[in-house]
Amino acid sequence: MAARHFLKFSALQADEARRIVARAIELKTARPEHRPLLGRTLAMIFAKSSTRTRVSFEVGMSKLGGHALMLATAQTQLGREEPLSDTAKVLSRMCDAIMIRNDSQADQEELAHHSRVPVINGLSELHHPCQLLADVQTWFEHRGDPRGKVAVWVGDGNNVCNSWIEAAKLFGFTLRAATPHQYRPAAEVLKFAGKSVELIDDPAKAAAGADLVVTDTWTSMGREAERAERMQILAPFQVNRKLMSLAAKDAIFMHCLPAHREEEVTAEVIDGPQSVVFDEAENRLWAQMALLEFLLVP
Repeated sequence: MAARHFLKFSALQADEARRIVARAIELKTARPEHRPLLGRTLAMIFAKSSTRTRVSFEVGMSKLGGHALMLATAQTQLGREEPLSDTAKVLSRMCDAIMIRNDSQADQEELAHHSRVPVINGLSELHHPCQLLADVQTWFEHRGDPRGKVAVWVGDGNNVCNSWIEAAKLFGFTLRAATPHQYRPAAEVLKFAGKSVELIDDPAKAAAGADLVVTDTWTSMGREAERAERMQILAPFQVNRKLMSLAAKDAIFMHCLPAHREEEVTAEVIDGPQSVVFDEAENRLWAQMALLEFLLVP
C-alpha cells in the first residue's frame, strides 16, 4: 500500500483532521503511557533553522517510544547535490517516516514521490500544515469547536496563512485574510477554500467581531533581503490593542512564533490576556504526536 504523506493541510479529509485534533487533545489531557512507535525512526531533514518543529518531533517520537534522527542538509549528501530521489529511496529503506523543513514545496513532493514511507511537511515556502494542527487544537481548547466562527489573518499572506485558509475549509470556519495586494495568499489555496476565505484590504474591517486574530512575522526565512520594503508595506497591518478591540470581547490572539514585538504585533497584545501563543506552541508536541500515530499506526 502506498505511503500516506502530509505535505499540506488539504491532504486530509475533514473527518481525519478532526480526528487528529481530538487525539492531540486526548494525548495532552490523559498523557497515556503507551509506546506504539517502539522501534520506529523518524528522519528529520532540516534545510532551515527550527526550535518548535525540531523539539516537538523529537520529544513526540520519544514519548511514543520511537527515535528521531536529525539531518542537517549541509551535513548530509543533500548538501553535495545528491538527487532527492536517491535520498528518498535510501532513507525510506532505513526509516519509518521522513519530516522535511525546507523552502521548496516542489522538492517535498519529489521526495514523497520516491519515498516508501510517509513524508511530513515541517515547513515549506507554501505551507506549514503541522502548525495548523496545533493552532486548531488550541482554538478547540480555549473556545470550543470553530465551526461557523470567524478567524482573521492579518499581515503577510505567507505559508502559515495558506494553511489557515485550508484549515478553514476543512473545519467549517471563515478565514478573513487582511493582506496587502503585494502579499496575497497563494491562488491555488484560495481556489481550494472557495467561500471559506474572504480577502479584505482593511485590517479593521476584517477584525470586526472576529473570534480569533492571528498573524506571523512580516519577513519569513529567505525573505530577509526584502525586509525594509516589507516593513513599510505591512506597517498598517500591525496587530495592536486598537485592532484587538474591534474583535469579539472573548477573541483570542495567536502567533506561531518566533515573534517580533512592536512589528507585526505589539508586546501589549502578545503578552496580554487574550494571547494563547504559548499554549499554541506547546500544542505542536501533542498535535505532532497525534499526526505520527495517524500516519504510522494501523
